[in-house]
Amino acid sequence: RSAVFYVRARTGSGSAFAIIRHEVKQLDASMPVYALKTVEAQLDETLLTDRLIAALSAGFGLLATVLASIGLYGVMAFVVARRRKELGIRLALGAQPGRVVWIVMREVLLLLAIGLAIGVPAALALGRLVSTQLYGLQPQDPGIALSTAALLGIVSAAAGIIPARRASRIDPILALRYE
Repeated sequence: RSAVFYVRARTGSGSAFAIIRHEVKQLDASMPVYALKTVEAQLDETLLTDRLIAALSAGFGLLATVLASIGLYGVMAFVVARRRKELGIRLALGAQPGRVVWIVMREVLLLLAIGLAIGVPAALALGRLVSTQLYGLQPQDPGIALSTAALLGIVSAAAGIIPARRASRIDPILALRYE
């Protein structure tokens, strides 16, 4: 009922399509010629679903990262609020504000390390599972793994620095009166 032909041409696709239609019309005027596409257009059409899934996955990954950073910020803000009296006493006894920032950021780094300790092996295992769907990527690409870990470190630091700086500005007198 139908036939598919692949033609290699040195001219542009528009002129090649016109030449092909003309040649087919000369051979048999009743033969319809339709759905002329370049191989690139055919590949784009074939891979549309995969690309859509990849774009959605990337979007959901970005959304998960934003939600995780908001959650980390909330947890650290709660921890700073709960430890307000302790941090106020530290500042009253002469602790430098930078030391208080480090106390809070150390907890952020601990949470980051726990997350990476769980996430990296899970990503390696899932990378093998979806390796057939990765076009042009290796399932265990060290560059991507390091850049992802660096991105998560930056996002975690950004989420933790606001509560940490707030903790370093606690007025010791108000913190002691707080409870």
